[in-house]
Amino acid sequence: MKIPFYKYQGTGNDFVMVDDRNLQFPVSKEFIASICHRRFGVGADGLILLQNAEGYDFRMVYFNADGGEGSMCGNGGRCVVQFAKDLGLFTDTTRFIAVDGEHEASVDGDIVRLKMSGVKDLERYDEFDFMNTGSPHYVTYVDDVTEVDVVNIGSEIRYGSVYGPKGGTNVNFVEVIEGNHLSVRTYERGVEDETYSCGTGVTACALSAHLRKGWVSPIKVETIGGSLEVAYSKNSESGFSDIYLIGPAVKVFEGDLPAGS
Repeated sequence: MKIPFYKYQGTGNDFVMVDDRNLQFPVSKEFIASICHRRFGVGADGLILLQNAEGYDFRMVYFNADGGEGSMCGNGGRCVVQFAKDLGLFTDTTRFIAVDGEHEASVDGDIVRLKMSGVKDLERYDEFDFMNTGSPHYVTYVDDVTEVDVVNIGSEIRYGSVYGPKGGTNVNFVEVIEGNHLSVRTYERGVEDETYSCGTGVTACALSAHLRKGWVSPIKVETIGGSLEVAYSKNSESGFSDIYLIGPAVKVFEGDLPAGS
């Protein structure tokens, strides 16, 4: 038996998609990690199962590249929305459920506008900001993002004495290009490497920039894989709502996986 899969990417953050509405996908950490392996498998930053969910168009179940079930993935959310549209589950707008709760999204061509969870309880320090935008994110500012040793510095923070015992964190390095315009590089936990783009990370960086620079929505963010935009409303002293991650999500190819783990 073969398992059909579909490869999607959102600004270079790539995912294996599986239509699992029949709940037949053989979930195991080893099997998923083998699929995501870039030398011996399909190659991806994560794998997403699309499942049925009562009261919603679908459920998003996200697994990191290491095979473990992950927290919310913003670019993965945009890609699964495009996947669901390609499957004919909706026309222009959708509501779906993910690990962090309900999301709404709309699609216009290859541009997906995904509503993210509200953000509160931001931690602000002199050298960095920390917040949860569906996944935990450490945000620090640098003069030249191209010169940063993202993997080594990122892994030190991810596994360090502060965040390591709490399950680790994603780590973002931000360079201010001009007003309302950032460049970001991200070390992602679960992938344990730099990715071409991180949607929840980009979101965290935009909200951090608002707090530090006083910028108004929307904010444009450059990643290795392309450009994204984050729109938001400031709703309290420390909180944000109506947060939207906006950018392209594109089908790359499709194929079949050998069933079994």
